[in-house]
Amino acid sequence: MYAQSWDNSGNGMLNGRYYFRQVYYLPDTTYAGYLDEAVTVYGNITFDGNGNYSITAADNAQLLDYSYYYGEVAPNSGAFTTTGTYSIAASGYGFISSPYSTGDVISGLVSTQGIFVGSSTDNVNGYNDMMVAAPLASPAPTASSFTGSWWCADVDLSSGQATSALSLQFALNPDGNGNLNAGVVTGYAGVQTAPYSQTAGGVKYQFSNGAAIATFATNGTLIAGQKYFYFSKDGNFMFGGSPITSSTPFDFIVGVKTTSNPTLSGLYYQAGIDEYAGNLDTYFGSFNVIAGAAPQTFLGHERVDDFGGSSVYDYTYEDTISLTGNTFTNSYAKYVVGASGAVEITTGIGPYLGLSVGLQAPTPAVGAGVYLSPMGVVNSGSNAPFTAGIAPGELLTLYGQNLAAATQVAGIPFPTSLGNVQVTIGGFPAAIYYVSAGQISAIVPYEVTVGSIAQIQVNNNGSLSNVVTNYVANTAPGVFTQNQNGTGYGEIVHLGIGNSAAAVGSIVSDANPAVVGETLSVYLTGLGAVSPAITDGAPGPSGTLSQTTNTITLDFNGTTGTNDFAGLAPGFSGLYQLNVTVPTGLTNGPNFLDIGGPDSYMGYLLIPIGTAVASGTETANVRTPVDPVPVKFLKRAKQSPGLRRKQ
Repeated sequence: MYAQSWDNSGNGMLNGRYYFRQVYYLPDTTYAGYLDEAVTVYGNITFDGNGNYSITAADNAQLLDYSYYYGEVAPNSGAFTTTGTYSIAASGYGFISSPYSTGDVISGLVSTQGIFVGSSTDNVNGYNDMMVAAPLASPAPTASSFTGSWWCADVDLSSGQATSALSLQFALNPDGNGNLNAGVVTGYAGVQTAPYSQTAGGVKYQFSNGAAIATFATNGTLIAGQKYFYFSKDGNFMFGGSPITSSTPFDFIVGVKTTSNPTLSGLYYQAGIDEYAGNLDTYFGSFNVIAGAAPQTFLGHERVDDFGGSSVYDYTYEDTISLTGNTFTNSYAKYVVGASGAVEITTGIGPYLGLSVGLQAPTPAVGAGVYLSPMGVVNSGSNAPFTAGIAPGELLTLYGQNLAAATQVAGIPFPTSLGNVQVTIGGFPAAIYYVSAGQISAIVPYEVTVGSIAQIQVNNNGSLSNVVTNYVANTAPGVFTQNQNGTGYGEIVHLGIGNSAAAVGSIVSDANPAVVGETLSVYLTGLGAVSPAITDGAPGPSGTLSQTTNTITLDFNGTTGTNDFAGLAPGFSGLYQLNVTVPTGLTNGPNFLDIGGPDSYMGYLLIPIGTAVASGTETANVRTPVDPVPVKFLKRAKQSPGLRRKQ
C-alpha cells in the first residue's frame, strides 16, 4: 500500500519465527451494541527480514452473523496459511499486510525487544482489530522457566454483545512445577460499575512448543477454560487468549512479570482495545514519558479506529500516573508496570472496558554525517510523539545531529534555505525558521498531499541526511504551552473582550485566569490548509485574513466553546491563531481545552478558569483576530523543549 514511499530500512527488526495473535471485530451497524462478525487468528508467523512473511498452519476461528437478532452460526475453524509483505522504518514504525483482510494493512510499531503491536485502523471493511507478534525465545520457555509474579489484563468480546463484554485483571504466581497459583480474578461486564470477583485456585499449566496452556475452572462470570500464553524473549511479557475450540475464542490477554518499584522512562509504543456501551475502538500509537519527579506525565498519541471505521482520527492526550509499587489506578483504568519498566499494561474499569500494552521503543543507530532522528519529527507546539503525523502548514521541530554548521534564525518571510541548510518534505522545499546542529524548525509545505506518505530529508551544505517518513493528515493541532514540553497550561492570551479585567495580550494563568464569556486567543500550529492561500513561509495576511478550510471545533471539559476565528496569525509565519469564547457551566480551576479537526483531536491542554468581574466593568467588546504579542510563542519553536526521546 505504501511500499513506494515508506522507509523500509528497519525491516530487519522483524526477522525469524514469531508467535502472533490477532482478533477482528466487525460491529453490527444495524443493531448497536452487537458484533456482526468476530475472527481470531493465532500461531506462528515467519518474517524474512526483507519485507516478506509467511503463515503456515496457524489456527483461526470465524463466527458469522454474530448477533442476537440473527442467531449464532457455528465457528468456521481450522488451519490458516498465507503470505504477505511488511515495511518497517528505522524508528520501528511501519505496517504489515493483513493476513485476513485482503488489501488492508496493520499499522504498528516494533519495540526494543522486537515485539510488534498494531491495529488496522484505516481498513476498508469496517472492522476493529489488534495484533501482537513476539519472536520465539531460544531456548524455548518450559514449565520450569515460568515463575515469578505476574499481572494480566484480559478483554473478552466473545459474547458478541456490549452488555456481556468483559474486562478483567488477574494475578499469576507460577511455581515452575505446573501450578499457576492464580489469585482472585476481578473484572467488569457490560456497563456495570460494580466489579465481579472469581476465585481461580488450583489452576494447572503445561507447555507445548514454548507456549503455556492453562485451564481455568468454570466457576464464575469472568474467565473459564483453556488459555494460551506466548512469551517475549526476555520472559517478562506474555500475550494470548483462548483457543478456537473454546467457548470464548475472541478474547485478548496481555501480561507482565513484575518487580518492586519499576520506573517508566522514554518513548513507548502501544496498541489497545476499548469498549464502552457498545462503542468499540482499537488503536495503535506511542507515548513519551516526560522526565521528572512523580507523578509521571505521559504525552501520547493514538491512531483510533472508532466503531469499525465510523471515525478514524489522531488523538493526542496527556496522562498522569503515580505508581505505588508497580500499579496505579484512576477512574478509567488500572495500570501495571513490568520489570525494569520495559512493559506497561492497562485494564479497563467498568463501564470503560478494554486493555492496552505499551512497550519501550528501540534506540536507532545514529548515522554518520547529517542525521535526522527517525523519532524526531514532532509538532513544535505540542511535541506530540512522532506517530501523530503531520499536516500542511504545520510548524515542525526536527531533531538530529550535524543538521547545520551554526545556529541561525530566519526573518519573515521564512526562506527555503537558511545557513546553507534545506529541508524537503514530500518532495517540496520547506520554509525554515531556525537551524542548529541538533534541531531545525520548518513548515510543512501546503503543497504536500493529504493522505500521502511524506519523505522528509535535510540537506546541510550538500550533505544529505537519511530519509524519515510520516503520514500527512488534514490537521494535527498543537498548542504552544507555557512549560514548553506540550503539557500543562497553554500559551493563551486575553483579548480584552467580555467579562475580564485582564490586560489585553496578557497570558492566561492561575493569577490571571480566563472567565466565562471572555474571548481569548490560542496560539498553535497544525490546522492545515487556509484560504486565501499563502506562499510557504509567508506571513499571515493582515487585510483579508487567511482562515482554515478545515472545520475546527473546541470544548472546555466537554462543554462546547465558540470558535470566533481560526486561521493564520496576521503578520507572522508558521503560526495559527484560534479565538475562542469561554462558555458557561465551567468550574473554577484548571479545565481541559480540547481542539478537534476533521481527522484529529487533542486533549492535553489545560486552561485556568476564574470568576468574572462585576457587571459594569467589562472591557470594550471589540472583536479582532490580531494579537499584539504572538511572536514570543513562535520563539518557543527554536528552543529545545526537553524532548527526552532516545535519539
